[in-house]
Amino acid sequence: MKNMPENGTRKSFDGKECIYYDGYWIRSYPIPEDTLANRKWLIDHLTRRTFHHTESGINTPGERLEEARKAYQEQTEPARRRVNGAMLAGALFNRATDIFTAIVELEAKGVKVSRDNELMRECADCFKQALELGKQVKHHSGQEGIDELWGEPFKAFTQSATQVFESRYRKIAQTMRDIDKIGTHLSLALRKNRLFSDVLPLLDSLIISAKRQLETMKIDAAFFTVWPEFIANRETVDAFTPTVEQTSVLQRHQIDGGVKLIREGTALITYLSEARVPMPKSMQLFLEQCNAFEQEI
Repeated sequence: MKNMPENGTRKSFDGKECIYYDGYWIRSYPIPEDTLANRKWLIDHLTRRTFHHTESGINTPGERLEEARKAYQEQTEPARRRVNGAMLAGALFNRATDIFTAIVELEAKGVKVSRDNELMRECADCFKQALELGKQVKHHSGQEGIDELWGEPFKAFTQSATQVFESRYRKIAQTMRDIDKIGTHLSLALRKNRLFSDVLPLLDSLIISAKRQLETMKIDAAFFTVWPEFIANRETVDAFTPTVEQTSVLQRHQIDGGVKLIREGTALITYLSEARVPMPKSMQLFLEQCNAFEQEI
């Protein structure tokens, strides 16, 4: 550990610029100049990404904020109220980005808007309310909330670009660690049955490509290589089934259980790689499934 580089250390590997955080060298990108226009671009990008990875039906337009708030306040049934809260959070996020867009357009026309301006205060208030309600928003898999992803647009509004990128690299390192942990537990469980030996190198390739995809921004030209590699590896692992001529009832049961475990692991690795934030509840549940399968074998 004494020889490990400090967080934030930068180094080039075969022309790939990387930055070190928490045990991982991560593909790095130039930090944009901290202007309102760049901040708006970052907030828009993070907001779209948030809605892409969360449950459907909550991307409520900002102009329907009061309707969404009224529906949330009047709803009393707990399960429905959670969904109304998620819809209200979406409306608040969109209202905040609408206001910030107007501020950037004013600046482009030469009108300066200070931080203590009423528009800025309302924008900040919308982001804060959305962040609080975001605790009720689930990942599109329905397995758990995804608070850390939901909070990123608010960070882009309140923090400098340097702080936002530093937070991004830390989250990527944590997510890489979790993907490695899932791969390790899944491999250990499958090794107990020789019928799954052929999938182990395929799983290793999936883990490597998932981490490459995780660190690569879509605006990077490398994405046209990284994304197809990841998807092809995922589909190969997802389609794996042991080939056996004759099976006993016990073998068939173990094969079915192993295939189910592989597919659930592949799905979880995909969720993590695409969302770029940890999903601790989902991961813990899957690790328990791996341990149960290993004990059964």
